[in-house]
Amino acid sequence: MRPDAVELRVDVVILGGGPGGYAAAFRAADLGKRVALVDASGSLGGVCLHVGCIPSKALLHTAKVIVEAAELPGVKFAPPQIDLKAVRDSKGMVVTRLAAGLKGLARQRDVSVVHGRGRFSSARTLAVDGPEGETSIRFEQAIIAAGSSPTRIPGLPYDDKRLMDSSAALELADIPARLLVIGGGVIGLEIATIYQALGSRVTIVEMADQLLPGVDSDVVQPLAKRLAGRCEAILLKTRVTQIEPLAEGLRATFAGSGLTSPQTYDRVLLAVGRTPNGKSIGADAAGVEVDADGFIPVDEQLRSNVAHIHAVGDIVGQPMLAHKASQQGKVAAEVIAGHAASFEPGAIPCVAYTDPEIAWMGLTEQEAKRTGVAYEKAVFPWAASGRAMALGRSEGLTKLLFEPGSRRLMGAAIVGVGAGELIAEAVLGLELGALAADLCLAVHPHPSLSETVAMAAEIAEGSITDLYMGRK
Repeated sequence: MRPDAVELRVDVVILGGGPGGYAAAFRAADLGKRVALVDASGSLGGVCLHVGCIPSKALLHTAKVIVEAAELPGVKFAPPQIDLKAVRDSKGMVVTRLAAGLKGLARQRDVSVVHGRGRFSSARTLAVDGPEGETSIRFEQAIIAAGSSPTRIPGLPYDDKRLMDSSAALELADIPARLLVIGGGVIGLEIATIYQALGSRVTIVEMADQLLPGVDSDVVQPLAKRLAGRCEAILLKTRVTQIEPLAEGLRATFAGSGLTSPQTYDRVLLAVGRTPNGKSIGADAAGVEVDADGFIPVDEQLRSNVAHIHAVGDIVGQPMLAHKASQQGKVAAEVIAGHAASFEPGAIPCVAYTDPEIAWMGLTEQEAKRTGVAYEKAVFPWAASGRAMALGRSEGLTKLLFEPGSRRLMGAAIVGVGAGELIAEAVLGLELGALAADLCLAVHPHPSLSETVAMAAEIAEGSITDLYMGRK
């Protein structure tokens, strides 16, 4: 510690100001702890608020309105005039308001927010290198919520700003005429959705044999079909072997696809996943175990191998989701305060906010087949949903997996408009041990998309009237 360093003593220090970090800090403070929250940026919220979940959803809303207006039957609008600065300002206003709210919540709880990059200097101290100098924080217990960073592929021209990660893409510097998206996962597809709606000709490259690898193929198919009609190209089982910077654009060379010649793009988005930040926080100085991939192993109370140091969020493993991090942050704070808490969710929902949205939770059919888990399946096609047809979006489906015999809910997957909202009912049902009959007998509003969950359960029960399935 430098002679001029400021020293702070607290009960709990939290490293990282994202959803896991600020949730942990606020919960610990509510439980009577003196808390310091260390954040590398100038305001709380982390990647999710500033360059991830929130700005992407603001831009996806803009994209949704553009596409819906263009596809509305019987009504013609003039082609949209896009004021890119106004779009950026609107997105920025959302982020600014939420960040201000977090700052106020920290102040109300007397949480000491220290801005700067933190690294452990011992098992009881954290050194923070901030814009106003160094702060040394001495703590009784700690929660690591240091998140993750975009994964890089070696050998690409990262000094060229036309090669973007997700954070840069969401800055929306311009609307490229041609955009190459490397990675057909959630992040890549969401950003592809935004740029395609704004006018870019988008090509998506994915090494696997389908978009959203790991998600059931029947659920991905409606999205893949819609994207195929809106994108310039979708290249599966393909990888980019080289990107060459040229004055006129970035020239990409492919392997494994039908493209025999290199293609030039105005911008390229690299979205091949995220890497945990476990190796950049000085964990070894505290004796905290970090595995070869950068993850910190934890138990059900989110403790690391050092009993008084916990870890939450992206840095403890998949899935790397804000809502998982937030829940884990609260659990870690409660454990520190002496509560009998543990992180043992029945399911963690995943959502791709594409068009259409895809959401899933619990057991997937792909996983069940791979592991040999017995299941019964019930699928309700949205082509039989009055609400979906009224919206002009009947391509979706709702799929439920049940335990044979008991018909206890084991998993769910939904593709269609608002799937990210609809999946919450299935999560709650799984957590409460709901049977197919429970979902059937809960009266759902009509016409609604939510009733597709009940109708899928009715298929499992053999009581559906909106489809003819034969006598059961």
